[in-house]
Amino acid sequence: MSRRPGNHSRRFGESGGGGLFSSSKSRPSPILSLGLIVLGALLFIAYSYSNSGGFGNNEAISRVEGDYSCTAEVQRVIPILKKAYGDSMHKVLHVGPDTCSVVSKLLKEEETYAWGVEPYDIEDADSNCRALVHKGIVRVADIKFSLPYRPKSFSLVIVSDALDYLSPRYLNRTLPDLARVSADGIVIFTGYPGHQRAKAPEVSKYGRAAKLRSTSWWIRYFVQNNLEENEAAIKKFEQAATKRSYIPNCQIFHLKSFH
Repeated sequence: MSRRPGNHSRRFGESGGGGLFSSSKSRPSPILSLGLIVLGALLFIAYSYSNSGGFGNNEAISRVEGDYSCTAEVQRVIPILKKAYGDSMHKVLHVGPDTCSVVSKLLKEEETYAWGVEPYDIEDADSNCRALVHKGIVRVADIKFSLPYRPKSFSLVIVSDALDYLSPRYLNRTLPDLARVSADGIVIFTGYPGHQRAKAPEVSKYGRAAKLRSTSWWIRYFVQNNLEENEAAIKKFEQAATKRSYIPNCQIFHLKSFH
């Protein structure tokens, strides 16, 4: 970015005959003043644009600062999930914080029905979220215990930002239960270790800080608990992601349901 303002300064100097610094000490050159104004404006625009995500690095910054949400990642990746899972995106259950936002986005998709489970309180929920709860589309439920759904109630279950707060003891209950209520698979979105840090409000709300585990930890956990990765879905997801130049900000795992 620094080269562009420099080029403007050189143009002004060359067209002004005497250069940028040819004026007296007591009175700055109008060309110099104009150049500084242009430089300041360009730097301000660049700063504002980068903060809005225009340069594509805002997500990387968010991951380091700890404010990136894997639930937001779910919303971003819905078109790729539809390519990978096809008809399995017909009846979707999302489990995780801010599930109302995911459910609302899924319901806007053609031929997609969606429900949500919010594992924590919704005291600060907006009117749209409260309406979804009132209609029974979104439930508030403790995912450490069996979900109030029959086996294979949903074609696909997506979980984000929820498993990171569970100890292995409760994971042993929750993941098999998610597999129980899904017919075609589970998609897990979880944070990268070292890229996110716990905040005081999170600890207060969730009862514990997030435990962000490595890919190798999750793979080992799946094997130990007879949870099989869905290789076919992984391949289709990767192909669709490549076509869209998608780079994930969270770990994404595709598991098979229990049959």
